[in-house]
Amino acid sequence: MEVLKKHYEKVLLGFVLLGLAVAVGFLPFKISSEKQSLGDLINRLSNPNAKPLTNIDLAGPDKLLKDMTMPALVSFSPPNRLFNPMQWQKATDGHLIKVDSTNVGPNALVITNRKELYLIVTLDDMTITEGGGRYRIGVKKEASSNPKEWAKTQKYCKVGDKNDTFIVREAKAPQDNPTNVVLTVELNDTGEQAKVSKEKPFKRIDGYTVDLKYPPENKAFPPGRRVGTTLNFNGEDYNIVAITEKEVVLSAKSNQKKWTVRYGASAAP
Repeated sequence: MEVLKKHYEKVLLGFVLLGLAVAVGFLPFKISSEKQSLGDLINRLSNPNAKPLTNIDLAGPDKLLKDMTMPALVSFSPPNRLFNPMQWQKATDGHLIKVDSTNVGPNALVITNRKELYLIVTLDDMTITEGGGRYRIGVKKEASSNPKEWAKTQKYCKVGDKNDTFIVREAKAPQDNPTNVVLTVELNDTGEQAKVSKEKPFKRIDGYTVDLKYPPENKAFPPGRRVGTTLNFNGEDYNIVAITEKEVVLSAKSNQKKWTVRYGASAAP
């Protein structure tokens, strides 16, 4: 024990030397193992086990390339506000209205009602003589530009007579009832053949009147506006130049620009 205490450094050094000898003896095996691992790795990288390629779907890339050949379309028109700042307008009651393409000017005009205007031809009376018949025919032109023609006027005619509305072409009546006459008249404007009797007048739609309002100014125009009527709203005058079954056409007096107001829809330039 005394000897161990005196020479423990030598004993410890001996163990260290022994360990180093073991490590040096293990190095060739470790080097060989690392070389084998590196060789296997190089082999796997040089000769990968690649799977064969399947059919490649190029639809996506082809579409992308096609889209890239199309020029980009950029619109700066409304509702884009980059070069179209929003405008506001004060209504008659003081509240502010956002000015856009639907709520100010002709676009905001609303058709509240429409009424048909007729050409009406009636057989009001007749006189039957040996020489033939003489007929009192009533004519009412509700769509005429002449207000005097809106009420019925009467004309005395016989077969062959012509006036500014029609020509009497034929008169037929049963032999046992000579007063039950059916007249055939030819209308001058269209050449249409019209049948007229006491029981059945002839009626044809020749135009329309409309009732209109302009909500931004809380303005309701007098009912029954006709072609030729002038409307004033949004600080400008507009003439009604046409009224059809489905739309009203306006013309601005300032620049003659036309606007179409459709039933149940906004106006369009």
